[in-house]
Amino acid sequence: MSDTREDGFLGGRLRIRQPARGYRSGADAVMLAAACPAAPGQRVLELGCGAGVASLCLGWRVPGARLAGLERQPDYAALARENAAANGIGLTVHAGDLAAMPAALRAETFDHVIANPPYFTGGTAAPDAGRAAARQEQTPLAQWIDAGLRRLRPGGILTLIQRVDRLPAMLSALEGRAGAAAILPVAARSGHPAGRVLLSACKGARGPMRLLAPFVMHAAPRHLHDGEDLTSDASAVLREGAPLTPLFAKDW
Repeated sequence: MSDTREDGFLGGRLRIRQPARGYRSGADAVMLAAACPAAPGQRVLELGCGAGVASLCLGWRVPGARLAGLERQPDYAALARENAAANGIGLTVHAGDLAAMPAALRAETFDHVIANPPYFTGGTAAPDAGRAAARQEQTPLAQWIDAGLRRLRPGGILTLIQRVDRLPAMLSALEGRAGAAAILPVAARSGHPAGRVLLSACKGARGPMRLLAPFVMHAAPRHLHDGEDLTSDASAVLREGAPLTPLFAKDW
């Protein structure tokens, strides 16, 4: 892919090339990486890894994590490989569709699977094919979750970020297969409804679901001017690479 631009992540600690006119990952990918409780040496698979932003943010925070990605758009898969090499982070990228997963991945199991599935089930698709594929659901959300659970070892953790209105579909797809789910609502501002949720669930677990206190992204009560107004917690995650995993830890 020749028409790209370089974007900084984690306060410029990562420099990642993304399409200049196609789909570009942003804060959601960083939040997804921050929510994954991987440890050094553990195996992590990202479904739909795009240019590699979430996986590389995780690899920066957890040196020694063994990272793999699956991306069905060959140009994006190639970018992910280039970005991993440029940032000195090991990431094996497989080109293929999760609905017909490459044999090399079907033979593996992972400690963690992360994914940021497309958010939209309808509406007008973006004119850029890469952006449309990343944003408009073509493979059902339940199939994303099924693919992730199949690649997890027993006791492995699935971590997803999605729109709030897709939460019932996520929970339905997890029923009987993964439990002890923890749900972190993500709100743009204090007192505003959450627009996103981060969900973590353990394959084979039977524990109760926990709904966590909302994570607030912006400090001002409303958008007052151009410029960044992140809360200190959001800035720590997005700019410093701080984890969200302590919020998911049980306190009882």
